[in-house]
Amino acid sequence: MNITFYGAVREVTGSMHLLSTEKDKILFDCGMYQGRRKESERKNRVLPFDPRIITNIILSHAHIDHSGRIPLITKGDFHGRILSTRATEDVCEYLFKDSAKIQESDSDYLNYKSVRRFISHLKPSKGQDRMSPSEVKKIKKLLKKGRNELNKSVIKDLIKKHNLEMVTPLYTSEDAAEALGFFDARPYNKEFTIGTDMTCKFYEAGHILGSAISIVKAKENGRTYNICYSGDFGRFGKPILKDPTLDFAEEDRDIDLLIMESTYGNRFHEPVQDQTKHLAKIINETYERGGSVLIPSFAFGRTQELIYVLHELYNSGDVPRIPVYVDSPLATNITKVFGEHPEVYDRETHQTFLENGENPFSFKQINFTSSVEESMALMRDDTAKIIIASSGMCEAGRILHHLRYRIHNKRNTVLVVGYMAANTLGRKILERGIEYEKSGRTGEPPLVKILNKEYPLNAHVVKLGGFSAHGDRNELMRLIRDSNLNVKKIAIVHGEEDQALSFQDFLKKEGFSAIVPHVGETFKI
Repeated sequence: MNITFYGAVREVTGSMHLLSTEKDKILFDCGMYQGRRKESERKNRVLPFDPRIITNIILSHAHIDHSGRIPLITKGDFHGRILSTRATEDVCEYLFKDSAKIQESDSDYLNYKSVRRFISHLKPSKGQDRMSPSEVKKIKKLLKKGRNELNKSVIKDLIKKHNLEMVTPLYTSEDAAEALGFFDARPYNKEFTIGTDMTCKFYEAGHILGSAISIVKAKENGRTYNICYSGDFGRFGKPILKDPTLDFAEEDRDIDLLIMESTYGNRFHEPVQDQTKHLAKIINETYERGGSVLIPSFAFGRTQELIYVLHELYNSGDVPRIPVYVDSPLATNITKVFGEHPEVYDRETHQTFLENGENPFSFKQINFTSSVEESMALMRDDTAKIIIASSGMCEAGRILHHLRYRIHNKRNTVLVVGYMAANTLGRKILERGIEYEKSGRTGEPPLVKILNKEYPLNAHVVKLGGFSAHGDRNELMRLIRDSNLNVKKIAIVHGEEDQALSFQDFLKKEGFSAIVPHVGETFKI
């Protein structure tokens, strides 16, 4: 029995690990790489195996860096099932469609830019070196329908006619919809079959809605092996969701291999209970400056937690009740899914809201922005407000337009509430903004490039670590040391190399056997 580590190995995104027995191949997650566009495109485009060999997929949770390449597999010759919790399946309905839409939109835009560049360098038949500006403008007008809509058929024809390279999405909206038909949702704490002499059981991971720790039992050559996949391991004492499981059934406690995430393998969060008062301080300071708080946030998980905490602050009167805008159609849809799964809420959420007849995700000052027109009007409105917009790492979506309208103004605050992967715009804003704050905001502000234009980073940049959905080193150790699991060996994944290696060193000092695999490395269980 072998495990091969294909993704999120010495890095954070693209989770994918293949468990192989003599009769079956079970894939833990099928995530998308996120980061530099060209590098991510190269990594995402090619699967490291033929989909036909995969028996089933176990999906730990719905985040795109764990689920985003599932439609790429299902549009091939995959004939198995995608096993997840019910909440994960419900969220994937929206995440897959959104992912496909973004890819289609990006492909259309890149094809448009390619044709524009080609036209600009065309030589006319009259003999001059280039077309006149008016001639170029006339041809370029053919590439659009009205002001904002691309004429995709004309663009496609020109690409074909002149043998230009056509950019295609990883998968289409149709592929995304088709992938949903492969899901087979299962409840927590109930064993189910995933292969020949192989079963799996989900336990609460406490990371996001529907996230699961998976324990796989596999019989081979007369022996039973237990493999535990942590997925993304959550935090303790956070609002909304139950804490990660530490009490496992007796038959699941002896673990031959724990595949463990390490996003914060050498880092520590501020206490969960401090996040509310720190958020209140940031809102009050920004309001006193006459500015707005702009929060890049993942549509799934982080946005709903922010809504919950803001609801608490508004009820308590600890902050001015300025309007709150959730400018993300995806976040709006996923917030509805949260409302449909109260069975996963912790006791505090039931006591604070549900038992008082309140919806934790709805209050008087909150507004959900759906149309592009509403978003553009919000973007140009300078009155004080809180804007929560995706994407969480500032790589795409409506957050980019809010940033370019507000990042140059020192009255405003860019509030970072989650992990920013290396090489993302969010990481650049965070690092340059924090450095500028540490310098006392003296001298010229740093520049950041947004949509190919540079802007001065004059807005205040604040990081609020308490909102992270990933456990820090102490919380990761609770699964290993404080649970009733007996772990023989640990494979450390889903962490930038310095975090993974540091976590390995710490585990070895604590007496645990731990490895940090390389991409494509196979480990015999």
